[in-house]
Amino acid sequence: LVGMATKFAEAVLAVRYRETDSTGHHIGGPMFYIKNGLGKKWLWLGGLFSFFGAVAAFGIGNTVQSNSVADAMDATFGVPHWLTGVIIMVLAGAVILGGIKRIAKVAGKLVPIMGVAYVLAGLLVLIVNAGQIGEAFRLIFYYAFNPIAAAGGFAGAAVMAAIRFGVARGIFSNEAGLGSAPIAHAAAQTRNPVRQGLIAMLGTFIDTIIVCTITALVILTSTVWIDGEAGASLTALSFDAALPGFGNQIVAVALAIFAFTTILGWSFYGEKCCQFLFGTRSIMLYRVLFVLAIPLGAIAQLGFIWLMADTFNAMMAIPNLIALALLSPVVFKLTRDYFAGKDILPGEALDHDK
Repeated sequence: LVGMATKFAEAVLAVRYRETDSTGHHIGGPMFYIKNGLGKKWLWLGGLFSFFGAVAAFGIGNTVQSNSVADAMDATFGVPHWLTGVIIMVLAGAVILGGIKRIAKVAGKLVPIMGVAYVLAGLLVLIVNAGQIGEAFRLIFYYAFNPIAAAGGFAGAAVMAAIRFGVARGIFSNEAGLGSAPIAHAAAQTRNPVRQGLIAMLGTFIDTIIVCTITALVILTSTVWIDGEAGASLTALSFDAALPGFGNQIVAVALAIFAFTTILGWSFYGEKCCQFLFGTRSIMLYRVLFVLAIPLGAIAQLGFIWLMADTFNAMMAIPNLIALALLSPVVFKLTRDYFAGKDILPGEALDHDK
């Protein structure tokens, strides 16, 4: 619920304070709602967000993704980590550096298909494991408030650890509060900030409440999590326990497509942050470094990769959350105006220099 409210505020402000660049495209995000909403004296905060965003993209949107795919491909098909990293680097590089949009379009069309297939496979597993669902919910609520020694791929001990890892993974999943999603929402064709905010909320609900809950229940209704597995292979083996022969393959293929499109999306977020700091000339250098980091993530240690991603996600979120708190009266006013039937202008229709 907090994530949905946060995402709503981010998207409303992104469209409200966006600008139109020299190519005629809408650009926006936290750095722009800080600059245009809070004024020039807060520009340093926008610069801080842009720096952390440009760096965080290498974690959440790059190395973690390639590492997860490499992990699943190794567990499912026996493909070496380094080979998976090189293949993703070549395909992502063709889009990011070579401008080959066809690969991105194909992947973009596959995402909804694989999303539906993943959810249906998850529901099928839960039907097979129906007798264990009640126990899974009991485990979730009992061990959220009662310390437990670490088991399998799970972080152990204490309410604080449960909250810390739960919040970190939730934010990692839906990006609410990070400030990355508003960069995408600002580019939308819509001219109504509040309508875009409502769409943003729906995305968080589908991602976290539906997809993540199904994944958690699939893992907890199997016994694989007790055996020491972690990361993407934990999910793949949990699916395969109920759907032998093809459960893990569904997860591996879905993960590869989701991760690939996430890498493409985060390269856009990162370069926009870099562009805000250093101008348009810096974009190509950023793209090259971003592509080269992909295979490094695939062969790195899982624990280190997640720690790095969590750290930079937090550093990125802080400036954004400060801006959201300071601009919350604007969000309240625009929302009230929208539901009262008044016209609400997007950023390109405002004079930001006043």
